Amino acid sequence: MQAETQIIFATAVFLVTYAIIVSEKIHRAVAAFCGAAVVILAGIVDEEQAVHFVDFNTIGLLVGMMIIVGITRQTGVFEYLAIKAAKQARGEPVRIMAALGLITAVLSALLDNVTTVLLIVPVTFAIARQLQVNVIPFLIVEILASNIGGTATLIGDPPNIMIGSATKLGFMDFVINLTPVVVVIYVITIFILKLIYRGQVATRPELMKNVMTMDEKAEIKDPALLKKCVAVLGLTITGFVLHQFVHLESSVIALAGAALLLLVTRMDPEHAFHAVEWPVIFFFIGLFVVVGALEEVGVIEAIARYALDVTGGELLPAGLLILWLSAMASAFVDNIPFVATMIPLIQDMGRLGGIQDLNFLWWSLSLGACLGGNGTIIGASANVVVIGMAEKRGFPIGFMGFFKVAFPLMVLSIVIAMLYLVAWYVYHTTVAMLATLTLGAVLALLLGKLDRGSITSDLNEPDSNM
Repeated sequence: MQAETQIIFATAVFLVTYAIIVSEKIHRAVAAFCGAAVVILAGIVDEEQAVHFVDFNTIGLLVGMMIIVGITRQTGVFEYLAIKAAKQARGEPVRIMAALGLITAVLSALLDNVTTVLLIVPVTFAIARQLQVNVIPFLIVEILASNIGGTATLIGDPPNIMIGSATKLGFMDFVINLTPVVVVIYVITIFILKLIYRGQVATRPELMKNVMTMDEKAEIKDPALLKKCVAVLGLTITGFVLHQFVHLESSVIALAGAALLLLVTRMDPEHAFHAVEWPVIFFFIGLFVVVGALEEVGVIEAIARYALDVTGGELLPAGLLILWLSAMASAFVDNIPFVATMIPLIQDMGRLGGIQDLNFLWWSLSLGACLGGNGTIIGASANVVVIGMAEKRGFPIGFMGFFKVAFPLMVLSIVIAMLYLVAWYVYHTTVAMLATLTLGAVLALLLGKLDRGSITSDLNEPDSNM
C-alpha cells in the first residue's frame, strides 16, 4: 500500500470508528477493537508497532484502581458517607444537594467519576424518596460535580490519566496546577445550581425528619474489611503523591496497591477481577492502536503543522485554542478518543514549533476535555451512567432539559478556566523572564568583576621583558 493510500485508509478507519463510537449503535469497545484489527490487518501498523502504541501505564493505572475500588465498595463506606452528609445537612434538601455534590466531587478526584456516581446515585434515590422531592436536580448536581472533581487530579478522570502517562506529569503536578481553579469552578457552579433548584426541591419539616432517622452505620457491612481498604487506599494515594520522587510510574503504584489489598483481604482473585471493567480496558487498547496508525502515516504531524500556522506558533493562542476546542468537542463526543488524538498532536506541535515546555498546553487540554464533558448528557461516561440509572427508575432526563442547565454552566466554567490559564501563563512567563534577567545580571556582574580583576592583575604583574 502506497504512502498516500495509507494516509487515506488510516484516516477513513479512524473517522468510521469515531462515528460508530459517537452513534452508540455498536459498543464502543467493539468499535475501537475492530478499528485496531483493521489497521493491523491492512498493514498500516505491524504487531510490534501496535503494542508500542498501547499506553500500558494508563491501562495498569485503570486496572489497579478498579480492583481497589471494587473491593472497597463491598464495605458500604460510600453509602455511609452519603447518608452521613445528608444528616449533617439536617435533612434540608438544598443543603443535602450541595453536600452530595461535594462528596461526589471529592470522591471523583480520588477514585474515578464513573465509579463514584455508581456508588452515590442509589443512595440519592433513597434520600429523595424520604423527602418526597424530585430526584432529577440532585442527579444533575452529581453529574456536574463528578466531572468537575475528576478534573482536579491525575487519577480523577481518564483524560488526565492519559495526559499524565504521556507526559510524565505526576499526581502533585495536577493538584498544584488544576485544583485551585477546579475549587473556584465547583463553588460557583454549586451556588448557581442552588439558586436554580431551590424552589424545585422544597419539602415539609416532617419529611426532613425522615432523613434524620436513616442509620448510616447500618450501611457498613464489613468493618474489618473497611479498615484494611482504608489503610491500603491511604497508602496508594500517598504513593501517587510521592511517585515522582521515588521514580515509579503511577500504574506501578496502583497495581501494587491492588496486589497488597488482595493479599491482606484474602479476596478470591476471580471475584475481585470482576470489578475490572474489561470493556473499558479493551476500548482503550483499540483506541491507542487506531490513533497510533494516524500518527504512523503522518496525519497527526500534518494537523500539528496546520495548528502551528493558525496560532503563529505562540503558546498562549495555542493553549486557548486547545481549551475551547476540547470543551466544545467533549460536550458532544466522548472525551477519551478526543484526548487520545490530541496527545500526539500536542507533542508534535512542541517538536515542530520548538516549544520546550508544553505544560500550558497539557493543562489547557485537561481543563477543556474534563469540564467540557458537562455540556450535554453524552459528554462524559459518568453522564451516560447516571442517565441510564435514572431511566431505569422511571426518572428520564431529556437531552434538552439537561442541556439548558448544564451547557451554560459548562461555558462559564471554561471562561473561568481561560482566565486562570491566562493568569497562569502570565505569572510563569513573568517569573521566567525575571529569573532570566536576574541570572543575566548576576553573570554580567561576575564577568565584570573577573575582567576588572584580570586587568588589575595584569597591571600589577611585572613585565618579564623589562
